[in-house]
Amino acid sequence: MNDASEWTIRSERPEDAPLVDALNRAAFGPGRFAKSAYRLREGVSQVGELSFVAVEDGKLRGSVRFWPVVIGERRALMLGPLAVETVQRGRGIGVALMERGIAEARAQGHEGVILIGDEPYYARVGFARVPAGSVRFPGPVDPSRILGLALKPGATFDLSGDVRRAQIDDPVCADSAPSS
Repeated sequence: MNDASEWTIRSERPEDAPLVDALNRAAFGPGRFAKSAYRLREGVSQVGELSFVAVEDGKLRGSVRFWPVVIGERRALMLGPLAVETVQRGRGIGVALMERGIAEARAQGHEGVILIGDEPYYARVGFARVPAGSVRFPGPVDPSRILGLALKPGATFDLSGDVRRAQIDDPVCADSAPSS
């Protein structure tokens, strides 16, 4: 049940970073750095205006970040990590964080979001499994856990190709960045 009156979702601030890091460490452990999604984040900054935290009674309860990636020859976002304090799970904080980030990404003109996760959970905000073999992550990834969400009204997720990290000097990123 979502009782959003008990927490506030706001943009992540620089002083939140150590708390977000501690939350991710507690939620995902040290093995998280070996996962394909984390490998795509190395050397790349998260999209700051798409990083949100849930705060209640002055305590950080959850966080979500989005990262720039390139799929094939098109720019996209990768959602994650999404983390909620273990004792706070089931309250709707994670869904509310995603809804806020997705709404902002859509408003900024981003085309699509991809993630690796459990379809039943992420389907709550519109994610669906991408067609088998259409999106290829570096390293081992269970294809049934690759999910996508189109951000354009009426569109379906049609990005395909290899997923690679976005770099400032990547011409695809420079040429196709959403306009503000």
